[in-house]
Amino acid sequence: MEDLPQGYRPNVGVCLINSHNQVFVASRLNVPGAWQMPQGGIEDGEEPKSAAIRELREETGIASAEIIAEVPKWLTYDFPPPVKTKVNRLWGGEWHGQAQKWFLMQLSDDEIEVNLATGEADPEFAEWKWASPEEVIEEAMDYKRPTYEEVMRTFKPYFQGNAISAKCKSAKW
Repeated sequence: MEDLPQGYRPNVGVCLINSHNQVFVASRLNVPGAWQMPQGGIEDGEEPKSAAIRELREETGIASAEIIAEVPKWLTYDFPPPVKTKVNRLWGGEWHGQAQKWFLMQLSDDEIEVNLATGEADPEFAEWKWASPEEVIEEAMDYKRPTYEEVMRTFKPYFQGNAISAKCKSAKW
């Protein structure tokens, strides 16, 4: 993968928006109150765009979305020490953090498609909601916030009008 920063795990992120310019976020099962956009590792030999589509489907059940933009460079964040220890043990590596390629995707079908327990991968999220871009940044974990700010800044031209947040939805088991 071109220009991948050394020492960072290759990863993709998906900023999924609906027709109201709201952003999909979900609350992690293993870190209650930690809201994030879908993201995940890039498999060996996989292209970032393909990984983004796969991760969105695995984590949310959503297959009806189209890529409309991409952050042109890798964005990185470093893991805080306790997170670094845990993920390096889990992933079997020695990563400083993650290098992410971010994609803006537009939902093209009804939100009924959302299923946080698809069976394709172990569930990562407890509940989900649509949020304004500002709310996504506010609710991000501290160490991910600068990345989220850069993602929203890059994709801002694609948001038309103001997004309003919506109520939380629980997982469909």
